[in-house]
Amino acid sequence: MSFVLISTTVLVLLTIGTGVFMMYAGIKGGKSKLKGILRTNLFIFLPLLVMAIIIMVPQQVNAAEAEAAGILSSSTGIGFISAALATGLATLGAGYAVAVVGSAALGAVSEDSTLLGKTLIFVGLAEGIAIYGLIVSIMILGRL
Repeated sequence: MSFVLISTTVLVLLTIGTGVFMMYAGIKGGKSKLKGILRTNLFIFLPLLVMAIIIMVPQQVNAAEAEAAGILSSSTGIGFISAALATGLATLGAGYAVAVVGSAALGAVSEDSTLLGKTLIFVGLAEGIAIYGLIVSIMILGRL
């Protein structure tokens, strides 16, 4: 398990370092090269993620069996994972929604400036998705 965590951390740090290096070094063709590097890192990260899930699921099953036997008092790991997923997935959804709605709103406001108030409402509604995820994760953490 520690191998998966260490390799994933190194992979993320290498991705960030590569992006910073390409930005400050002024390498030509930066976007296409950076996309290739990010694609390569994604193809390495996803199998590591699958491996982490394969390693963690039997541990959770063993923890549930131990809890049923009275050996373990509580298993809160699944609760923490579900809270993290609720916040993370809601944030990803909100980011995508704000990107789509924001670009459409910008185009509408550039054609007719009286639409600014209406478009801000739609962007605010899209940002609300992240708040709902945060509320759900707070409720999950409150039950642990």
